Amino acid sequence: MSIRRSLPTRRPMSAVAFTAGLVLTVAGCGGGGDGDEPDKASKSSASPHKSDGKGKDSREPADNPPLAEAKGDGVTLVITSANRDGGGFVTVSGKVTNTSGGLWTGGQWRGDEQELQKNGGSVAGASLVDGEGKKRYLVLRDTSGRCLCTKFEGGLDSGQTVDWFAQFPAPPEGTNKVSFQVGTMPPAPIELSEGE
Repeated sequence: MSIRRSLPTRRPMSAVAFTAGLVLTVAGCGGGGDGDEPDKASKSSASPHKSDGKGKDSREPADNPPLAEAKGDGVTLVITSANRDGGGFVTVSGKVTNTSGGLWTGGQWRGDEQELQKNGGSVAGASLVDGEGKKRYLVLRDTSGRCLCTKFEGGLDSGQTVDWFAQFPAPPEGTNKVSFQVGTMPPAPIELSEGE
């Protein structure tokens, strides 16, 4: 009879002891160690923000001034980065704000080439100009003729700001100063930086 009474008591006691052991094990693994290794969770790693292209991006750091700004065509174009990437291309990105009183479609930025006409309102007609090397680099395209750039679907309402990007073939190493040109906007001199 003493065996029957002790078995039901042992099971809950064993479960409590097992659970306590698991809790202590998990708590022991969650610490920062002996201080030799920095706490990975405390490092902040900013992930790239993907905008839906419909409004302002409030995450842009205020301490990073734009590389260039140009006004014309009823818009203000701001270039915030121009990075040389490992794949042999340059990605230029920034923001465009419609400063006109009406809808801006970006049609004048798509370029004059027949192949670019199917890109609609986009940055397809942009180029990077290397003044020293006397070379012009056009926006990259896929095999269907679509630009590797932002398309302004539906246009921009007056006062609206959206993010944009365009990818170009990379100028030779050592060429870091180029001008960004699109439409009838004035050329915007920029300096290329190495990608991450």
